Amino acid sequence: MPKSIVVTVVDKQWLGAHLVRVVGTVEPAAFTPNEFSDAYVKVIFPVPGVEYPEPFDLDTIRATLGPESQPVLRTYTVRSFDPETRAISIDLVVHGDEGIAGPWARAVEPGERFRLFGPGGAFAPDPAAEWFLLAGDESALPAIAATLEALPAGVPALVFVEVGGPEDEIALDSAADARVHWVHRGMSSDRIPDELAGAHSPLVAAVRAAEWLPGQVQAFVHGEADAVMRQLRPYLRKERAIAPKWLSISGYWRRGRTEEGFREWKRELAAEGA
Repeated sequence: MPKSIVVTVVDKQWLGAHLVRVVGTVEPAAFTPNEFSDAYVKVIFPVPGVEYPEPFDLDTIRATLGPESQPVLRTYTVRSFDPETRAISIDLVVHGDEGIAGPWARAVEPGERFRLFGPGGAFAPDPAAEWFLLAGDESALPAIAATLEALPAGVPALVFVEVGGPEDEIALDSAADARVHWVHRGMSSDRIPDELAGAHSPLVAAVRAAEWLPGQVQAFVHGEADAVMRQLRPYLRKERAIAPKWLSISGYWRRGRTEEGFREWKRELAAEGA
């Protein structure tokens, strides 16, 4: 397991009704950015009241402490990293008291510290693409925003972001010829009913109804697993015949499951050959 990185919180900004940006600094040379616009880190959430051995080593913790004392890891996109100030920004979706990371992001204040692992990543805009399709929900919004900033100037981009409503829209900057479509579902993502999920997701309908531009597309489509993996992946791979090298598509979360449960679902899906 790689060494964890200590981050000191220096700022917190609410970007929308349910999206908060936590900004922290790292020690010199502690964090090495990569070339991916979907770069991500694993934020480490310790169990309250548990004292962990120093130096903090996850392998040692897993070997010496019981299951109830194990810290929880949550995956988040690196929205930006400034090598001069060593400031790292992470945007987190907050829904009241739901989950672990959201309540932490709502309550955290400058001066507090946290740990993370990373970065990882897999996607970067290909300059050979003639246009781009970017689609996702709130969970993919930081990666979509970072990708928009990395696109070549003037290149066409169709962008679809499913959010609760206008209060969740944020400013998106790009030198590309980006056409951004905000898709409103009418409620926060933690309250999505069956009639707006999966095949009935407003994001799925919006992407399927979108005009298809000429030329080679590179697509980045991430969000709720049922909507993107079971609905949009077959559409893009089969109906639109996008070759795998031009398509980054994956679920960032699964409705009704924690991240641990989501990982188990993905293992089940892989075992089924899906």
